[in-house]
Amino acid sequence: MGSNSSKISDLPKNEYLKRLSGPEAISENDPFWNQLFSFSFSAPTSSTELKLLEEATISVCKSLVENNPRTGNLAALTKVFLARTRELRLSAECQNHIFIWQTHNALFIICCLLKVFICEMSEEELQLHFTYEEKLPGTYTLCVLLGSDSEDLLEELLCSLIQLITDTPLLDITYEISVEAISAMIVFLSCQLFHKEVLRQSISHKYLMQGPCLPYTSKLVKTLLYNFIRQEKPPPPGTHVFPQQSDGGGLLYGLASGVANSSPFPSSVPHTFQINFNSLYTTLCEQQTSDQATLLLYTLLHQNANVRTYMLARTDMENLVLPILEILYHVEERNSHHVYMALIILLILTEDDGFNRSIHEVILKNITWYSERVLTEISLGSLLILVVIRTIQYNMTRTRDKYLHTNCLAALANMSAQFRSLHQYAAQRIISLFSLLSKKHNKVLEQATQSLRGSLSSSDVPLPDYAQDLSVIEEVIRMMLEIINSCLTNSLHHNPNLVYALLYKRDLFEQFRTHPSFQDIMQNIDLVISFFSSRLLQSGAELSVERVLEIIKQGVVALPKDRLKKFPELKFKYVEEEQPEEFFIPYVWSLVYNSAVGLYWNPQDIQLFAMDSD
Repeated sequence: MGSNSSKISDLPKNEYLKRLSGPEAISENDPFWNQLFSFSFSAPTSSTELKLLEEATISVCKSLVENNPRTGNLAALTKVFLARTRELRLSAECQNHIFIWQTHNALFIICCLLKVFICEMSEEELQLHFTYEEKLPGTYTLCVLLGSDSEDLLEELLCSLIQLITDTPLLDITYEISVEAISAMIVFLSCQLFHKEVLRQSISHKYLMQGPCLPYTSKLVKTLLYNFIRQEKPPPPGTHVFPQQSDGGGLLYGLASGVANSSPFPSSVPHTFQINFNSLYTTLCEQQTSDQATLLLYTLLHQNANVRTYMLARTDMENLVLPILEILYHVEERNSHHVYMALIILLILTEDDGFNRSIHEVILKNITWYSERVLTEISLGSLLILVVIRTIQYNMTRTRDKYLHTNCLAALANMSAQFRSLHQYAAQRIISLFSLLSKKHNKVLEQATQSLRGSLSSSDVPLPDYAQDLSVIEEVIRMMLEIINSCLTNSLHHNPNLVYALLYKRDLFEQFRTHPSFQDIMQNIDLVISFFSSRLLQSGAELSVERVLEIIKQGVVALPKDRLKKFPELKFKYVEEEQPEEFFIPYVWSLVYNSAVGLYWNPQDIQLFAMDSD
């Protein structure tokens, strides 16, 4: 480092880093700092280069950890950087490339050191390393132990990073330092990575939620959302001041998303500022292929009533819903967390009756990614039903996750009373799913019977827990019957295709007519089947599909609706688990770990979630 160009492999023997981490105290106004900050080497772009940088930084950090209690050089470095950040906006306006370049390099060094320190020590120990400072010339001690009233330097650093992100205009010459500030924010919060348990209270949490940093948190979230909306690309080569080259397009957004979802505050503060909802909506629609964007959409829909109201009022909901459906359709290619987020978003949307009505009015042409069947024309509502049913069937044969089943069925139940003009294929798939459940029910019942017979002949034969399996399947069957019943009692006249599918497979329902778990809900379904079966018999034996549908449409008017039993409306509301952070925090940090291109953590050090060591 210093005024001459450096390579990563040279860092452990670099004279300036040796002096920084060595036994000599360096004054804040020493010319050394300008020399230290005047380095240029290509920023790491591969995991191999990032690993090399990590290894080089560790060797410097070990020396600094040993000597810093006597030298206070970490505090001096931080104070020099803080002094520079106060002049950063003016430097940007004056196009002072050299000053911004050196300030960026100072932050880069702090970020590298901070990352290793956080990995190697507790937050309390880290805080102590920022409190060693000069009391008398040549004498360094711990100001906290001496009762000093000086400010918490670590807290001041965090506040400075937030202000740098929020107040520095995003220009070609400031792009790199803005990215570095966001990286440093992520590093600052990364202590969670090195703990298996979720940290509910930490020093970084205290800094963000109390004291001098708190007034800036709302502005930080707003700025990160603006970064997400703008999708700002790195400056073209030759127009920015740093030798380092950023990755294409997504780095700033990826890091911004990581910070926005890592902190404890974004769920509450979006209420306190205004943002262009139209631009936010458009960008969210365009970016749903990424976990980060889907997680951000979930957070906004679930925790911000203004955003939810705005989105539900849109007349182009297909732009948002179609990407979500495509995520679910390609379930085998997505991680389970991404699938959960997509499904929960649908569940939240289906809580609104206006949404459930409007999706059947949106007609789509040629859905190319749906490969099971050519869909030249279908409503958004029917497509949603098809994809959710496909997700249920996939789950039944692969993952067998009850939580996934529950949310899929809840979304269908919320929609059921508003089913309109169901596509014939959607109606068929509803009944096909019931057929699949019926077969599984019979199979488990048969296995339970055989097992019971075996246990009667031999007391040593262990009895599998078929009762539990049977209970789960019957719970799902009951839900499907309630969904069909809800459609028949609320919108029968709008859905001749469902009645047709019901009649075509009417034998499926015979076994449940007298079953004690289903007798009540079967009354209406049985009435509809009997009524329309009778009318078909009166019309003759050989009937075309068109003629059957015509008879159904005519019969709807004559059906004695007063004989249909009234049931409570099917309504389900998404509620987070009692401790949602147990799910979300490991998920968020796994996204940060995998998407933060400019950061590297040794996988062997990660404790929060299992990591491969390659």
